Amino acid sequence: MSSTDLILGAQPLGPQMPGIDPFIFAAYHQDHYPKGNGRLGPDAALLRGRDIGMDFSGRDGWSMYHGEEIPGFPAHPHRGFETVTIVRQGLVDHADSLGATARYGEGDVQWLTTGSGVQHGEMFPLVHEDQGNTLDLFQIWLNLPAKNKLAPPDFTMFWAHTIPRVTLPGSEVEVIAGNYGAVRALPPPRASWASEADADVAIWIVRIEPGASVTLSAASDRARRAIYLTTGRSFVVGGQHFDRRVMVEVRANQPAPLHNDSAEVIELLVLQGKPIGEPVAARGPFVMNTQEELVQTIRDYQRTEFGGWPWPSREHTHGTSGRFAQHPGGRVERPEV
Repeated sequence: MSSTDLILGAQPLGPQMPGIDPFIFAAYHQDHYPKGNGRLGPDAALLRGRDIGMDFSGRDGWSMYHGEEIPGFPAHPHRGFETVTIVRQGLVDHADSLGATARYGEGDVQWLTTGSGVQHGEMFPLVHEDQGNTLDLFQIWLNLPAKNKLAPPDFTMFWAHTIPRVTLPGSEVEVIAGNYGAVRALPPPRASWASEADADVAIWIVRIEPGASVTLSAASDRARRAIYLTTGRSFVVGGQHFDRRVMVEVRANQPAPLHNDSAEVIELLVLQGKPIGEPVAARGPFVMNTQEELVQTIRDYQRTEFGGWPWPSREHTHGTSGRFAQHPGGRVERPEV
């Protein structure tokens, strides 16, 4: 099989990575934060010269994003899609308008169904005061079909020790959604497109050692598949060499041979799924099907604030607590240690 038969297109990656239906887009954050100041933020002197509240500069290897004292994304609204946040290193402090909170990271995944509307904050606490605080995460936006756009919002936690991994010669596949061979991912939320029996949704992180290869099995004829080089400088897909961070869309119904031709470990994010195939009307944090629905969403948020914000700060964090999740209604869960 030649690369021309397998590869449908390729494009370089920026800070936001383009999506393919049913995915809206994906973002990759890697920030090498300094020591914490005892209040979960950086030393104030390091903030000078930054556009605080809108700092995406990457200066000194990190950004504050929309945070003013703590890096991250203070309270903001969403409706009509799902966020899948995969934290490989560092921590995220979640709080939302449903009264739920969580601290997760170090391999954990949060799958948030925003549905009919929710406000949430995602802060990046600098918990270490004697060393740097590296943060490494993906956030993926997975669209919801029209029938579930207004599903009740909720979140599901996948703790690191529960996420299936497939170890192969020279490679490893982290199975966050979908099946990889006989290995099944944890169940997605009920309203998710990933829960549809024939949607063939997959989210995998593939790590390949130098000189090693792995082949992704063929999916259904109706699925689309994109492969993103997120860590590393080169790889080979179906015999075609790419020497920069790139998204490569391949035919999902054909096996996809991947090879690491570099001298370093590479990581690939694989997103796959049958397209929802419905109109998409998006404006900032809202993803609906029509412009009229977007207008109604804005009116609903102005009227209800999707439940309001019950926390004392828009940058709500959890102090020195360990990893946990408190769901709407008060149920608390913690990862096994």
